[in-house]
Amino acid sequence: MAMPISGFIIATLVALVGVYMGMSIYSNYNCECCDNKRISLDVKGLEEDFKSRLFGQHIASEVILKAVKGSLSTPNPKKSLTMSLHGYSGTGKNFASQLLAQNLYKNGLTSQYCHVFTATLHFPHVQLIDQYQNDLRKWIRGNVTLCPRSMFIFDEMDKMHPGLINAIKPFLDYTNEVDKVDYRKAIFIFLSNTGGDKINELTLSFLMSGKKRESIKLSELEEELSMTVFNNSNSGFWQTTLIQTNLIDHFIPFLPLEFEHVMSCVRAELKSRGVTNESIVATIASSMVYYPKEEKLLSVKGCKTVASKVNLYF
Repeated sequence: MAMPISGFIIATLVALVGVYMGMSIYSNYNCECCDNKRISLDVKGLEEDFKSRLFGQHIASEVILKAVKGSLSTPNPKKSLTMSLHGYSGTGKNFASQLLAQNLYKNGLTSQYCHVFTATLHFPHVQLIDQYQNDLRKWIRGNVTLCPRSMFIFDEMDKMHPGLINAIKPFLDYTNEVDKVDYRKAIFIFLSNTGGDKINELTLSFLMSGKKRESIKLSELEEELSMTVFNNSNSGFWQTTLIQTNLIDHFIPFLPLEFEHVMSCVRAELKSRGVTNESIVATIASSMVYYPKEEKLLSVKGCKTVASKVNLYF
C-alpha cells in the first residue's frame, strides 16, 4: 500500500532533520571554535615540550611559560601579551612559537586563530608600506573580532621595513577597546635575529670564564636587547613607538647552542624518523661547525641544519 503524500512529506522532513542534526553534531565536534574549551593552554604540555624538545633555552622556556600562563589566566588583562624573541637562526625561536601554538590551539600553527607573517614574503616592497599597514590593521581587527584569543606571529623582524610595525600600536596599548574591538586577550609575538651578537658574546664570556649558561639571567640581557633593536636602523623595530612607549612586555633572548644541545637535536631528529642509533649521534653533531676555532664551544648554525646532516647518514 502506497504511503500517503502527507506521510511521505513528514518522513522526508524527519530524515532531513536527522541528517542536519547529525552533520551539525559532527561539524560542532570537529570544528575549531573560539571558546575556552577549544582554546585553553595546556600548561603541563607546554612545560614538558619546553623541557624535552626546546634545548638550551632556560630563560626563554621560563619567561614564555609564565607570561602566557599569566595572561590567559587573567579574566580582564590590561593589554595584549607582546613578546619579542631574539637570537641567531637555529636557536629555537620559531620552534618555541610552534610549541606554544600546539599547546594553545587545537590545530596548532594551522589554526584559523593563529596568523604568521614573514617580512620578506608578506611585506617585500618598501614603497608599499602604507598599503601594508592598512591591510595589516584590517586583518588583525577582523580576526580579533572573530576570536579575541587570536595569536599573531611576525617572523624576520630584522628584515621588516622600519616603521611598518607602528601600524599595530593601538592594538598593543593599554586600552579596553579600539573602535569597539577589545584586543587585550590577543597575543603578539615578534621573531628577530637582531641582538644575536650581544646574546652570543655574553654566553661565550660566561662559558670561557667557567660559568654555566644556566647562570645567565634575563636581567643581564633584556634591557640591552631593547636598546639594540631600537637603535638598529636595519631592524623592523628601529625607533619604533612600540618600544618608546614600553608596549613590548618581554624581550626574550635565545642563547647559542653547545655541542650537547646539538646532540639532543640530532636525537630528536632521529626519533622523528623512527630511528634509534646512539652510536651516530655524536658523529653527526660533530659534523656541524663550532666556534671559537680552538675551543669549539658554540654551534654556528645552532640546530638549523641538523635534519640535512642526518640525511647524509641514511
